[in-house]
Amino acid sequence: MDIRGQRRSSNIEDRRGMSPARKGIGLSLGGILFLVVLSFLGINPLPFLGVATKQAPVEMQQSSQPYQESATEAQLSELAGVTLAQTEETWGKLFGGKYQPPTMVMFSGQTPSACGTGQAAMGPFYCPLDQKVYLDLSFFQELEQKFGAPGDFAQAYVIAHEVGHHVQNLTGTAQQVQKLQQRARSKAEANQYSVMLELQADCYAGVWARDAAPRLNITQQDIDEGMRAATAIGDDTLQRAAQGRVVPDAFTHGTSEQRSRWLMTGMNSGDPNACDTFNSRQL
Repeated sequence: MDIRGQRRSSNIEDRRGMSPARKGIGLSLGGILFLVVLSFLGINPLPFLGVATKQAPVEMQQSSQPYQESATEAQLSELAGVTLAQTEETWGKLFGGKYQPPTMVMFSGQTPSACGTGQAAMGPFYCPLDQKVYLDLSFFQELEQKFGAPGDFAQAYVIAHEVGHHVQNLTGTAQQVQKLQQRARSKAEANQYSVMLELQADCYAGVWARDAAPRLNITQQDIDEGMRAATAIGDDTLQRAAQGRVVPDAFTHGTSEQRSRWLMTGMNSGDPNACDTFNSRQL
């Protein structure tokens, strides 16, 4: 995957090095609920459900010293910026020029969002209430070291997946899923709708990869990196590693096999219509 000479998105809000102006901040409702499932999920599902809090807004203040990014961070921030720009190009075409891109907030440690206080431990997440993707670049080190999924394309896949949630928000899919979850007769049924939403976002990431491949010179090696990442963050894999057993009713993102298969579905088709996980015979 070659990002040299590619445009970086201008829709980036860099909060790295900033800290909350108000001390003693407690976890938001979204953060508290997230930590309950963090032990076996690894990625925050709550922003996709429109979880909001009544916590007072948290203002961020810049450090007295300008933030100095390391050489590694500079490479990661460039990758993030280029990937976001590439998603803008892909979805701009697919939306017929009427696409409203999200803003990416790069932060370190914690930062406020309309969905509650975002924290690095949550991993990247999308908040539909402010239409922003939140990313602490340290997650990419975790992706490599904890999940065994290194590589530029693995990192780009994570970003494209979050942008996929933005697409779901624009099309109304996320809102429809929220209503279905509210009417669900059990937690397991509500979780199943979440799985469908997540797998569709994986498929949308694949649609982006198919479109961006000639511009970024995406190779089979890159695709293999993405597949390893999708496999590494499957619910069954994460649960087995965290607690030694698998609880299917608690799945919220899909199994390793499902995540990698739907990512490949998007790559092979390049068509968002092929990503209808809600009516597919095989989830």
